[in-house]
Amino acid sequence: MGRTGLSVTPVGLGTWAIGGGGWEFGWGPQDDRSSRETIGRALGVGINWIDTAPAYGTGHAEEVVGEAVRGQPARPHLFTKVSLRWDAHRKITHDLRPESIRAEVSESRRRLGVEPLDLVQVHWPEPDAGIEDAWRALAELKDQGVVRHIGVSNFSVAQMERVGAIAPVETLQPPYSLVQPEVETEILPYARQHGIGVIVYSPMGCGLLTGAMTPERVARMPSDDWRRRDPEFREPRLSRHRALAAQLAEIGAAHGGRSAAEVAIAWTLANPAVTGAIVGARSPEQVDGFRGALTLRLTPAELASVDAFRSAHP
Repeated sequence: MGRTGLSVTPVGLGTWAIGGGGWEFGWGPQDDRSSRETIGRALGVGINWIDTAPAYGTGHAEEVVGEAVRGQPARPHLFTKVSLRWDAHRKITHDLRPESIRAEVSESRRRLGVEPLDLVQVHWPEPDAGIEDAWRALAELKDQGVVRHIGVSNFSVAQMERVGAIAPVETLQPPYSLVQPEVETEILPYARQHGIGVIVYSPMGCGLLTGAMTPERVARMPSDDWRRRDPEFREPRLSRHRALAAQLAEIGAAHGGRSAAEVAIAWTLANPAVTGAIVGARSPEQVDGFRGALTLRLTPAELASVDAFRSAHP
């Protein structure tokens, strides 16, 4: 994973949805027992890292992850973040002040039950003027042994250059999928050139590339599921993504019946800059639905067919 020295599986478990509902970026209600079983299943199929964040469920996802990995014979690598805080009404705000960064790391260590934390990333570079101060705070925590590795998420090349002048950027976590491929133009090549480990998030387009996202399903989503408000889940974009998912399913059929979701994940892993893909799940069955992506590799002809679709349907 870049220059970290960490060896990670091509797929890691994402826990955004495991945080549950009741906050502005939630995915609706989530059963904690199902979450713990999901984490257990992910570890059981060989996944060796979990990505989480304090903001997911305003602390709840980290608590669930900490409970689930406690007592495991081999603890997975745990990656978390800083920069998003919340108030008594669970309203999220950005905060990059050094004192806030230190407090977040302390709270994450308590919730996860891990010392030191394997990786801490700056979740969002907002406010932009605060990224240097936040990065200095993380670099100091790494020097103190509180954190093993430090990285960034959602940063531009210019922002990585700025903080990299203070301390090396070890990892990058950007959104990357056939729904949101923009980082492949400049950001991923930069990361590869500079030895930065890349773990991409939302490789299935938050469910759009699974083949199961219909207008009826979107309409049935809980009112606190952020996807109901997203243009990608509405027409005409939804039909475009459904057509792409159908093509991905055809490719998967040639690989022994792999799913569209597994092909979507494998597509991100085909980029040479990408170390691993973060895949969210809310149930053990969903883990079973993407576990094939751990070993699935697409052929040049299959990648070319996907590129042809992208050209025809931007």
